[in-house]
Amino acid sequence: MARQATQQGDRLAATAARYETVGAAMNALIPAKTPDARVAQITKLAVMAVGGQGGGVLTAWIETLARAQGYEVQATSVAGVAQRTGATIYYIEMTPQTDHQPIFALAPSAGDVDILIAAEMMEVGRAVLRGFVTPDRTTLIGSTHRALAVSEKTVPGDGIANADEVRAAAEIAAQRLILADMEGLAVAQGSVISASLFGALAASEALPFSRDAFEDSIRQSGKGVDASLRAFAEGFKAAHAGVEPVKEISDASAKIVGPQTLVEDWEKLIVRVEALPSSVQSMALAGLQKVVDFQDCAYGSTYLERLDGIIALDSAENDWLLSITAAKYVANAMAYDDIIRVADIKTRQPRFDRIRTEMGAKPDQVMQLTEYFHPRAEEIAGLLPAGLGARIEGQPKTMDRLDRWFGKGRRLRTDSLPAFAMLHVLGGLKSYRLKTRRHAVEVAHLDAWLSRSLDPLATDYALSVELLRCRRLIKGYSDTHARSQTKFDSVMNGAALLKGRPDAAEWVARLRHAALQDPEGKALSGALETVRSFVDPQTH
Repeated sequence: MARQATQQGDRLAATAARYETVGAAMNALIPAKTPDARVAQITKLAVMAVGGQGGGVLTAWIETLARAQGYEVQATSVAGVAQRTGATIYYIEMTPQTDHQPIFALAPSAGDVDILIAAEMMEVGRAVLRGFVTPDRTTLIGSTHRALAVSEKTVPGDGIANADEVRAAAEIAAQRLILADMEGLAVAQGSVISASLFGALAASEALPFSRDAFEDSIRQSGKGVDASLRAFAEGFKAAHAGVEPVKEISDASAKIVGPQTLVEDWEKLIVRVEALPSSVQSMALAGLQKVVDFQDCAYGSTYLERLDGIIALDSAENDWLLSITAAKYVANAMAYDDIIRVADIKTRQPRFDRIRTEMGAKPDQVMQLTEYFHPRAEEIAGLLPAGLGARIEGQPKTMDRLDRWFGKGRRLRTDSLPAFAMLHVLGGLKSYRLKTRRHAVEVAHLDAWLSRSLDPLATDYALSVELLRCRRLIKGYSDTHARSQTKFDSVMNGAALLKGRPDAAEWVARLRHAALQDPEGKALSGALETVRSFVDPQTH
C-alpha cells in the first residue's frame, strides 16, 4: 500500500511538472500586455439596499448626473428575493467619454469598488464581509438606522445583530467612512433615504461633480423635488460632520406628567429606587417604569418590595449581580402579555404614529390597519375572575367550546370605530386585571420561579443568577407564550438534574442558550440529552 501511494504521488508530480512546462511555453508565445490606463479612469460605485429603500431611484440619479457631465455610464442590478426582504446590489461604472467605447463590468468585484453606498447598517456589514470595502480606495457611505432582517426577528431570543461591531469593522475597512442616520434625516424632511444618501455622496467629493449638478439630477426626475432637495441638503450636511457619534441614552423617560396625586406617587417610588445600591438603581428604574406602565404605581410598589427582599440576600462582594438580574427579570415576569396589555398597546397613539412614519403615510392620507388576534381558550378563561376562570379551565368540554368560538383568529380593522372602541375598552381594564385568573396564574408562576432560583443561593451564587436569567425564555402572547413556557419548564427541569454539581451554573447557561437557538427546540433537546447522559449514565 505504501509503495502504491508513493507511485501515485510520483505520477501526480510528473503531471504537474508537464502542465507547468506547457504553461510556461504558452506564456512565452503570448506577448505581455501593458495594463490599459483607461481602466484606471473607470469609477466603480455600488449601492446596497433593501427593497423599498429607493436604491433604484438613487441609481437613476447617479446615472443621470454622470451622463449630464459627459460620462459614459452603465448601471446594472441584482435584485433581492422579495419586496422589503431581499437585499439588492445596484452597480454603476462610469468614465469620461472618449472616441473609444468602454467595456464595463456587470457586477462589483471584491477589492475593486471605489464608492460603496449602504442604505442600512447591516448592509454596511455585508459590504465589508464581501470584500467590497477596502482601505486602499473605498469611500463608504452608510446609514446607521436598522431595518431588522427576517432572520433577526425569528430568533427566539435577541437575534438583533450588533451594530457597534459593524461600525468598528467599517472604520477599519474603509479608506473614508461617512455614517449617519440617513433614514431619519430624510423622513424628517418628508422624503426617502435615497435623497439623503445622494447628498452625502455629493459632500464626499468622491465624484468630480459640483453640488449644483447633483441637485439638477433631482430636479430632472420631476417627482417630490422639494422634499428630496431638503433631504439632500441634510445628507450633505451630515457627511461634512463625519461619522455620527453613538447616541447616549438619556434619563428623560423617568420624568412623567399627569395628575398631581399620581405624580407624587411616582416620585415616592423614585425615592425608593434612589435608596437602593447604586449598581442596582439603573436596572431597577427601568423595571419600575415597565411595571407601572403595565399597571399602576401600587403595582410598582409591589415590584420594589420583591426586589428589596432579593437585595437583602445579596451583597457588594458579588457586585450585586443577583439583584441586578432580578430587577430585570422580575419586572418582565410582572408585566406579562395578556389580552388587556395587547389591546392597550395596539390602541396607543404613539404606535399609530410610528406605523404611519414607517409606511410613509402623509397627514392627508387614510391608513388602513388590520390587527390579527388568535386567542386560545386559556386567554379567554384567563380574562375571567380568578375563581370562575379556574373552574372553567377544569372543564375540558367548556375549554373545547371556547377554542371553537375564538380559536379561528380574528382580523380587526383598528382604523374603524367599532374595532378600535372594543380594543380600547379591553385595554382600559387595568383596574380589573389583578382579579383575573391570568394574574393569579402569573403570580403563582413568578413565586415558584423565584423560590427555585433562590434555593441554591447559599451554596451556589452563580447558579441562582443563571436560574433567574432563565425567565428570559418566557415571552409573547397566545401560542408563542405557550411554546416559550414549555422551553422554560424544560430548562428548569434540566437545572434540577444538575443540582450540587460544581459546573451547574455553566450548564444551565448552556441549556438556556440552546433554548434560544431555534424555534423548534432541537438544540435544547440535544443539550438536555447531553445533561442526562452524564447525570444518569445508566439510562444511556
